[in-house]
Amino acid sequence: MPEFDAILFDFDGVLADTEPVHWACWAEVLKPFGIALEWEYYRDHGIGIDDKEMLRTLAGLAHPPLDWRTLFAEYPRKKELFRRRVLAHPPFDPALDAFLDNLHRTYRLAVVTSSARGEIDPLLAAGGLRHHFDALVGAEDVTHYKPDPEPYRKAAELLGARTPLVVEDSAAGIASGRAAGFAVLATPEPSQMPALVTRRLAERAG
Repeated sequence: MPEFDAILFDFDGVLADTEPVHWACWAEVLKPFGIALEWEYYRDHGIGIDDKEMLRTLAGLAHPPLDWRTLFAEYPRKKELFRRRVLAHPPFDPALDAFLDNLHRTYRLAVVTSSARGEIDPLLAAGGLRHHFDALVGAEDVTHYKPDPEPYRKAAELLGARTPLVVEDSAAGIASGRAAGFAVLATPEPSQMPALVTRRLAERAG
């Protein structure tokens, strides 16, 4: 029997290289508040966590400190900026479609993201990839976000999976998958993900 009964993918940094787009959109909407969001800060402290947590921290670091809800009020504008930019240029590797199609012949697949479902679902559809996934768990589907185990437990429940493989790139996501009790494969970037997943799935077979 296969070692895993499902594969649960994070989205940003695993299936698509959208983090630079998220960063650029947040940097644009936060600039009028005197917040210069540098890529290095976003990379180290904003990836893999809920946007509200990031904004709470940034609001506290502002001079003078701001109410984080003032910043979060800009979320709809950031969301629309992101939607327009990624739908115009879906950030998927051309080989991803065939890779997911091959996996889906054996495994149930899900996307587990800290982003809003409304951001990710249309993007997967625009890239012609949505049909590969049996479930999608977004920020609005859970009460507790990564690194809490709830997102990955929710995805496994939706798929009826007991031994899924979690594919992640962020510290928060890796911690979430492990806290859920699942095997976790870390990938440094989307371009390396297919080869790493293929190698991991072949280990048991070998």
